[in-house]
Amino acid sequence: MGHHQLDELDYKILKLVASNARIPFLEVARECNVSGAAIHQRVQKLTNLGILKGSEYIIDSNKIGFETCAYMGFYLKNPGDFSHVVEKLRKIPEVVECHFTTGQYDMFIKLFARNNRHLLEIIHTKLQPIGLSRTETLISFREIFRRQLPIEEVEDLD
Repeated sequence: MGHHQLDELDYKILKLVASNARIPFLEVARECNVSGAAIHQRVQKLTNLGILKGSEYIIDSNKIGFETCAYMGFYLKNPGDFSHVVEKLRKIPEVVECHFTTGQYDMFIKLFARNNRHLLEIIHTKLQPIGLSRTETLISFREIFRRQLPIEEVEDLD
């Protein structure tokens, strides 16, 4: 993996779609002063490079009944068991992110639960059996903000 050479048009497209993933290509084309086909090709290129990853709606977890957001650091019984643990975590729908980390944890996850009782149920019935020696949990009461990565101007990258 690494940094990909992107030009001014790529960065302009990224700025537009980062603020609104559902923006019509023709509107992007007008803003960029190119054809809709050119935008389609560039978005396909950015997707193939792995720079753009899908176009998801952001769901407000509280409004669909998931009041508890937990961030958990894992200490694995067998640290060499990463792939086995990841495979098991993928089968737990409440786990929405999984990260390998440096520092004190072997892994770090983010999960949503309906309430604290549901969180305890997930920990005891779904997480403990996958090979954890212990966990540390941080509960998030409310997301203050979320944003996309800043898309720098081409001149700023030189």
